[in-house]
This record gives sequence, C-alpha cells and structure tokens, in this order.
Amino acid sequence: MRIGPTLIVDTFAEAFRLRYARLIVTAHDFHWLEAALRAACGYGTSVLGCDAEVGIEAKIPPASSPDGRPGAAVLAFSFAAEGLAKAIGNRTAQCLLTCPTASVFDGLPEAEERAPLGSHVRFFGDGFEKSKVIDGRRYWRVPVMDGEFLVEETCGIAKGVGGGNIILQGGSLAGTLAAVRRAVGAIEALPGVIAPFPGGAVRSGSKVGSRYQGLRGSTNEAFCPGLIGRVESELVSGTACAVEIVIDGSDEERVAAAMAAAMQAAAGPELLAISAGNYGGKLGKFHFHLRPLIAG
Repeated sequence: MRIGPTLIVDTFAEAFRLRYARLIVTAHDFHWLEAALRAACGYGTSVLGCDAEVGIEAKIPPASSPDGRPGAAVLAFSFAAEGLAKAIGNRTAQCLLTCPTASVFDGLPEAEERAPLGSHVRFFGDGFEKSKVIDGRRYWRVPVMDGEFLVEETCGIAKGVGGGNIILQGGSLAGTLAAVRRAVGAIEALPGVIAPFPGGAVRSGSKVGSRYQGLRGSTNEAFCPGLIGRVESELVSGTACAVEIVIDGSDEERVAAAMAAAMQAAAGPELLAISAGNYGGKLGKFHFHLRPLIAG
C-alpha cells in the first residue's frame, strides 16, 4: 500500500495505557503565555527518563479561555496517577507560579479522579492566600509580586494512551525533516493529542532493554541508517534518514486519527516509506496497524 510514492509498511505501532491531566494556562498576553508554556512543557519527552510526557494540545483564544486572556491547553501523561500528580504539582509550582501573569485552570473538571494542584501551591502564600468557590470549583489566590497567582485547587486525572508512533524514512535529511514538519503540523491541528518530543520528533528511537546492565531502553539499531550492513535493518532501500514521531492522546480513537493524519501529511516524493515501532505485540495493550488506518 502506498500514499502516492510513499510506501506504507505492513506493520503496527504498539502503545500503552497512561494516565493524563489537562491544564488550561492563561496569561496577560501571548509573550507571557509562551514563556509559561515553554517552562511547563520543558523536559517532558519520554516517561523512561522524565516525570511526564508534556505538550501543548491547543491554543485557546481570549474569547474562549476561562478568564478572557490568551490561553492554551497542556496535556501531561505518565504511567501512574500518583507520579503524574507529583509531576503536575511540581511543574505548576516551579514553572507557572513563577511566570508573570500566568494562571492555571483544570481542563478535566468532570474527571472523578483528582490530584492536588492549588491545594499544595497555596502554601507559598505563607498564610496570605485566599480561596474562592465559583460554580462549585475552588480556586486559590496566592499573593505574588505582580499581583496574584490564580490556580484551581485540584485537577482531574483520566485514562489515556501513550506511545502511538510512526517512523518516517527518507532519501535525504532535508526531505525527511520536511515530511516530519508536515506530519507534526497535522497532529497539532487535532484535539486531544500531543507529540511530546522536540519539535514533535524523535531521532533517537529506542527499543526495550540494552546490552548494558541497568538501562531500560537503548537505540533501535534496526532503524539506524549508519548501521545498515552491520545489523538486520528495517529500513527500505535508499533510506538516508529515519525519524520517529510519538503521539500521546486522551483515547485510542484520537491517537489513531492523529497517526492517520500524520501519515497523509508526511507522504511525498522525498519520503520513501512510513513504518512504526513495536515490541512484537507483547508489551502494549493498543496496536495501531498502519495500513487499516489509511484504508479507513
């Protein structure tokens, strides 16, 4: 099966059950919103080494934001609710409390599972903090030097899906990177999903385990062009560069839709093939077969 000149390899991506939270961040203007988002999403790539996988789901215009200011929805994913709650609390305190004019709202108000947010950060107010309940939701107002930090008391945690992926194989570095940007742009336009790695891309695709004791993951040599001829390769003939795109989402359907949109956008004359990473179907609950996604 092909999309134009690009081969869609007959394989599947293997994904996992994760927990996720959704925060709505607002600020005085787009400059300070971007500053808050860069800090809050930093070091949020792989849960193998980070406290959470974090990314911007969507920008929110002032007319649609909770307080009438520029805003954005941030998704954060981790294996367990307890670890996710700690990551969200730390990032709120270290990255959003500190950013001038930033405020934080819960983006999953209907979720039954709750995690502390403002209920922890409020202690920074040293007794001068105040709370207010609006429409059944409690907020904390923490005094800071530019006025106050407004933060919702708790945030919802729900079941999500992490690790959906595609691997783009191109005949040149420039051509592959152009395809990556098209694919990531298609993902960014969809609700409920993020591509958490730098620019949405992973050049260091990994496999489970390593020959070095203690490492949970190591380079996926089957997709490294520099190792062709030395290892069993999964790259099509002529591949000079391969880049993976990992997708996390609120549910299986949204991850599938994002993968399909990304493949359609990425395909082109400079892209030889699109594949995916899996572990033989033994580790992840969710299997996304590439060709049915395109055919559907």
